[in-house]
Amino acid sequence: MGVKAALPRYELYFYNVVLCMAMLWAARWISDVSNSNSNRKTFKTSVQTGWYYSGRKMDAADVEWMMWFSTFREHIIFALSGHVIFAKICTLLAPQYRSLVFMVYGMLAVFTSMGWAYVTLILSHCVLLYSISLVKLRWLCFAAGLTTLATFKMEPFISWQAGFVIGSFELRPLLFYGGCGFTIMRCLSFALENCERKDGNYSILELLKYNFYLPFFYFGPIMTFDKFYIQANNPTLTRKDGEMWNISIQALLNLGVIIIVAVILHFMYILTIPSDMKLLKHISDWALVGLAYLNLVYDWVKAAVMFGVINTVSRLDHLDPPKPPKCITMLYVFSETHFDRGINDFLCNYVYNYLGGKHDNVLDELIASLCTFGITALWLGPSWVVFIWAFLNCFGLNFELWTAKFFTMEPFISIEMAISESMSRRIRAVFNTFNFWTIVLYNVLALNSLEFAKLVAMRLFLKGEVLVISERFKCILKTKRFYITVITML
Repeated sequence: MGVKAALPRYELYFYNVVLCMAMLWAARWISDVSNSNSNRKTFKTSVQTGWYYSGRKMDAADVEWMMWFSTFREHIIFALSGHVIFAKICTLLAPQYRSLVFMVYGMLAVFTSMGWAYVTLILSHCVLLYSISLVKLRWLCFAAGLTTLATFKMEPFISWQAGFVIGSFELRPLLFYGGCGFTIMRCLSFALENCERKDGNYSILELLKYNFYLPFFYFGPIMTFDKFYIQANNPTLTRKDGEMWNISIQALLNLGVIIIVAVILHFMYILTIPSDMKLLKHISDWALVGLAYLNLVYDWVKAAVMFGVINTVSRLDHLDPPKPPKCITMLYVFSETHFDRGINDFLCNYVYNYLGGKHDNVLDELIASLCTFGITALWLGPSWVVFIWAFLNCFGLNFELWTAKFFTMEPFISIEMAISESMSRRIRAVFNTFNFWTIVLYNVLALNSLEFAKLVAMRLFLKGEVLVISERFKCILKTKRFYITVITML
């Protein structure tokens, strides 16, 4: 009963139409701001020359997006295409050795792009954590893994390890930290799975096969070792009916989304505008809130496309990678708020579910969530913004549990059982409105800046036609954005 209950189809159509109209209205404001301020001084570094035939400049503030689909597009396509070709040849000739071919090609690609010293550094971390995994103590594996991860987040260890990469090129920092960070997490997954194995130990060769799988090496997503080991060593390479057709459709869909995003970045500078606080103070509430919302939608689309490209390659290798993240429009609870399902699965398997059990005890849930967000903060890189984001999300996750337990008490449970399922969903949507916008604000904080998040919060909650009426311990919020948010909840 409740949030999973279906609403009438015509009602859902109405909500979707209103939501689309609201987003188009906000997008019109953002487009006008982008057109009238394209020559501002603050835009010169991030707004660059776009497509020649468009006659417009393009928002190039997102280095990661530009790297994938503009600056180093040819290099990435070449590396992944080579992987697909060699993997297909091996699958046809000697499928029992395909995981070994994955490893060899991955090591050669890493060696070509970063040099032998970097490969040696990666191997040293693999050997270290493999040796510790032989002791089969979970706490020791966690301590070693997190300590090793911390060496890439603090000086002087960062500079010392970065010195292993010879030469200088634009992509070097991103490849260095991406490869090292994901290597530590994969080694930690391997170590924890080795602790759970009752008969003997996994070989270090299995760890190297797991770590040097090229599609996942630099940018993820993280696929836990237990899943990768079973799938990569599966001798039966058969596909379900229509699977290749679905893979092809997914590849074309990713290509279409890439083109659509590129077009949008030519007309709406949604990534650059949040950095200009002087400009933001003069735009309307609609434009500001729409800008914050579109920033989150863009980040979801970027993650979905980047992981979608990687997932397409890995599905060709008969693997079942983590699914793309859940769209921000579909989020209304903190327990489902994640942009990287690989990291989310890793933390749930080894930390959150392990410590939280059935998640029905308040103290266990608090300890599990604190440990989970502590590791997340270390993974993202300790900073005040990350700490604030982690604290607020941790509080939101626990507050949901406390609220859920409270409303399972009488008379609330009897009231919900007495009403229809669809009405229960509508009521939950109203109460989840504040929850939704706190999720938006917390992630705006992580993606943009503290100043931008504060400005959005001030405009959203303290301005913008907010009228609070107290009537028998109830509050009715009369705002345009409130109604639109209720619609997204439904």
